[in-house]
Amino acid sequence: MIEIRKADLNDIEQLSTLFNLYRLFYRQESDVKACTDFLRERLSQYESVIIIAVKDNEIVGFIQFYPLFSSVSLQKTWLLNDVYVKETQRKHGIGRMLLDEAKLFGKESGAGWLLLQTANDNYIAQIVYEKNGWERMEDMFYQLHIAEQPSDYISKAPLRAL
Repeated sequence: MIEIRKADLNDIEQLSTLFNLYRLFYRQESDVKACTDFLRERLSQYESVIIIAVKDNEIVGFIQFYPLFSSVSLQKTWLLNDVYVKETQRKHGIGRMLLDEAKLFGKESGAGWLLLQTANDNYIAQIVYEKNGWERMEDMFYQLHIAEQPSDYISKAPLRAL
């Protein structure tokens, strides 16, 4: 049986290993300690929400949300930035269960909508998302790289009015 629930700080150690596998999928270097630190900071600072799938006391999948706001619609939304199911647990409906929980979370949190980001070449995941009611957006996104370690700047720089 699969349990779907919100992660808390007690889940960080086990979750970090899975999060590291997720990052390896996106061709990042393995660094479980950095994953642990990153996830601990996100959860302890209430900067993200992570929903996990647990099977036989093992975390086998997760989704991570980051809060966003729309100035135009005056609504809260969430970016579902990270979705991962352990490779050996795929094709058992766990991804669908996590996406269903994402919808419920969005409704319960009063979000106007959810956004989901994935790689252009992650075709299998895109099929799963579309089968579960997600629609591909045609909006253009741009990225500007600021620094190697933007968190260093943010944590050390004083806030100033623009």
